[in-house]
Amino acid sequence: MEIACLDLEGVLIPEVWINFAERTGIDELRATTRDIPDYDVLMRQRLNILQQHKLGLPDIQEVIDGMGPLEGAREFLDWLRERFQVVILSDTFYEFAAPLMRQLGHPALLCHKLSVDENGMVSDYHLRQKDPKRQAVKAFHGLNFRVIAAGDSYNDTTMLAEADRGILFRPPQNVIDEFPQFPAVFTYEDFRKAFIEASERDLTL
Repeated sequence: MEIACLDLEGVLIPEVWINFAERTGIDELRATTRDIPDYDVLMRQRLNILQQHKLGLPDIQEVIDGMGPLEGAREFLDWLRERFQVVILSDTFYEFAAPLMRQLGHPALLCHKLSVDENGMVSDYHLRQKDPKRQAVKAFHGLNFRVIAAGDSYNDTTMLAEADRGILFRPPQNVIDEFPQFPAVFTYEDFRKAFIEASERDLTL
C-alpha cells in the first residue's frame, strides 16, 4: 500500500506570501522556507511585518481569492489521485487554503491554524504539531503505508528523509546542493515519471 504526500505551495499553488508581497510592495514578505529554514523565525518575522503595516487576514485572503493553481498542477494531481491515495502536508493555514483547495478538487490537507482578533489582525499561529510533515509520514508508516513524498523547500526535507522515497519539485539551487540525495524535477511530466520510478507498483503514464 502506497500513499503520496505533497507539499502545497511551490508544488501545486504559487507561494501565497510572495504574491502578497508583490501586491503590497513589502519585499520583506517575499521570504519563504526556501530562504529561512527555521519556520518559527520566518513566521514571527511575517507577523511582525503585518502588525507594522496594519495588514490583517482579510487583506491576505483578498490576494488568495485572485490566485489559482500552478499551470498543470490540477491535471498532475488528478493523475496522481488515480494511482495513489494523496495527502497534502503543508505549512500553510486553513484560513488561507480553502479557495485553492476548491480549485484542486478538495484533496486531504493537513496544515496549521491562525489566531485572528476581532479586527481581522493575525495575532499568532499554531502548529498542528512540531515537525508536522515528518510526523505525518511516521504516522502513515505506522499504518503500514509505503510513503512517497515531494516538496520544494527546507521545511520539506525532514518529510522527504522520513519517506520511503523523496522527490524535490522545482527546488532552488541551495536546496538541491544541500540535499543531493533527493532527485530534483522541474516539470509535471518529469514529476509523473519520478512517482512511477519511486513506486513499487507497475504504473503507467
